[in-house]
Amino acid sequence: MTTLKQIIGTELPLIQAPMAGIQTSAMVIAVSNAGGLGSLPCAMLSPDVMRGELAAIRAGTDKPYNVNFFCHTPPVPSAEREATWRAALAPYYAEFGIDAASIPTGPGRNPFSADVADLLAEFKPPVVSFHFGLPSEALLAQVRGWGAKVLGSATTVDEALWLEAHGADAVIAQGLEAGGHRGHFLSHDLTKQLGTFALLPQLVRAIKLPVIAAGGIADADGVAAAMALGAAGVQVGTAYMLTPEATTSKLHRAALKSDAARHTALTNLFTGRPARGIVNRVMRELGPIGAAAPEFPLATSGIAPLRAKAEAQGSGDFSPLWSGQNATGCREVSSAEVTRALAQGFSASL
Repeated sequence: MTTLKQIIGTELPLIQAPMAGIQTSAMVIAVSNAGGLGSLPCAMLSPDVMRGELAAIRAGTDKPYNVNFFCHTPPVPSAEREATWRAALAPYYAEFGIDAASIPTGPGRNPFSADVADLLAEFKPPVVSFHFGLPSEALLAQVRGWGAKVLGSATTVDEALWLEAHGADAVIAQGLEAGGHRGHFLSHDLTKQLGTFALLPQLVRAIKLPVIAAGGIADADGVAAAMALGAAGVQVGTAYMLTPEATTSKLHRAALKSDAARHTALTNLFTGRPARGIVNRVMRELGPIGAAAPEFPLATSGIAPLRAKAEAQGSGDFSPLWSGQNATGCREVSSAEVTRALAQGFSASL
């Protein structure tokens, strides 16, 4: 089997997880220059910002890097469901003096598209990863046209088999512990979701592609454990969130350093799709999974003004405090140092 390092072209079989809203090109450059695969989350970037970030990466490193996109199908907006969502949030709007009628609707994240593929072709990123499945065959062919390797996230054996059949070069086994959005795409049944060290060996047995372990890996010991279970490499996100290269907010950093980080949950309140974050007031009071929340990504607009008001008062009660279940690896050191520390796990696994 072709190794992960051969596929992604790096010194280490280590991928920095793309974390939208928490990082920019600075982290990508630092991780790639340290021997890992830095990743740029692009789902929330405008074309102009994306072009600027890609130009910065090209200027900052000659090492391989990854760009990440979502592949969701935009939902048809439902006025009835939006009204139900606004009604659920109404007590909070009243608390903060927000006029619900003044809040615009609209998506917070866009799926991969032909226009984006055309933009990427100018830069030819060597690795492109996707969340929520893969794009159409035509778009995938365009990505492959400049020689890019394709990674996809799987949360079940069925999803890994689907990714293998539809052209992925390697599969990211996203365990239940992982922070941020779940990558599931064949089923929305959360009871089918497995922890990393239950999912990983099943995928290794089920597919012929390299499998990358993601979720709950925060230090060299976690890396070694994943490799011992057959992983071809690892993807790590939360451990990078306190680095100086991260754009993690002060409120978010404080939460990660506090006892609160020991309690995370999957919630759809912030975007409409389950994602793991530190439990806060709105998750406790509405329940982390709310039936009223519109489909991804339409829930974002309703809660955004509450987040802005609360954060202005120094509160993260309405903020998506994304984090994996294991924040013990979060350290206020450079992204390069985090990468080198994690890399010791590869030596230990040998």
